[in-house]
Formats: sequence, structure tokens, C-alpha cells
Amino acid sequence: MARPKPDAQKVAVAVRQFALGMPGAWEDTPWEEDEVAKVGNKIFVFMGHDSDPTPKICVKLPESNAQALGLDCATPAGYGLGRSGWVVIELAGRDRPSLEVLCDWVEESYRAIAPKKLVKELDAAHEA
Repeated sequence: MARPKPDAQKVAVAVRQFALGMPGAWEDTPWEEDEVAKVGNKIFVFMGHDSDPTPKICVKLPESNAQALGLDCATPAGYGLGRSGWVVIELAGRDRPSLEVLCDWVEESYRAIAPKKLVKELDAAHEA
């Protein structure tokens, strides 16, 4: 088994903080161990668990799906979610994108899931 990048846990924490900073975002643990970021009652990021030795995230990428799946660290999500644009990204992968790109993908997932009112709030925050 490949060893995770030493900074994979730090990246997972940074991605979690970014996701939970989105307007109306909140953390939930619907399956006891797995943590997710939700907006309203809808999940926009699956974040795994802090103790996971191989941290990963799962996001919905309606626009960047092909770009993400071109990386070895990314695979279509299971349970049929991959057909709807959900992608799992292993944060310890050799070709893991930068934190900036990961946060862009979290934002893309948020925009695909969040109500328009909250997306407008996010846009206003970017303009400020």
C-alpha cells in the first residue's frame, strides 16, 4: 500500500474548513463515522473521517468532471453517484491537485447543490 503524502491530513483539514465556510454550510455525520458538508439538507462534500489513514473527498463536478477523472488520484464515486458527476479524490495521491484546485472543486460542488439564494450570497462575498 502506498504511503500517504505527509501533508494529506493537513490538506483534508484545509478542505473541510473551506467547505464549512461556504454560506449555509454545516457538518453532519449521517453514517456515524463519515463526515459530510451539507447545505440545507443536501450533501455537497463527502469528507471521510479524521482518522482515515488515506484521506479523500467526494464532490459533484458537473463542469470539471473530465479534468478530475484524468488524474490517477480520482475515480468515479460508487453507488451510482459517478453517473451523476460525483468524483472521489484521494488526497494522498501522487498527482493530487493543489489545495486551490481542490477548493475550486468544493465550490463547484456547492454551486451545483446549494439554493440559488446562497449561491448569490457566495458571489457577493467574492465581489467584496
